[in-house]
Amino acid sequence: MKINSKIAVSESGFVFDSSTGDSYSLNPIGTEILEMIKKGLTDNEIKSELLKKYDVTSTLLEKSYDEFLDTLKKLFIVEDE
Repeated sequence: MKINSKIAVSESGFVFDSSTGDSYSLNPIGTEILEMIKKGLTDNEIKSELLKKYDVTSTLLEKSYDEFLDTLKKLFIVEDE
């Protein structure tokens, strides 16, 4: 998984798609996930990091993470390598 090359992400979670002009705002956890994707972490590594850091069940994390990734893919923010 990688961030689309036409996407710019600020440290504050502002996402800009230069190909469409669309922009989005992420919450801090969404921003953290994109940073981990940018660093090349796998889905399992990202989930493991989030489970260590936040008080959440693995079931809820899986569901929320998968929904978030689906949204990122639909918006062409991330793409498979």
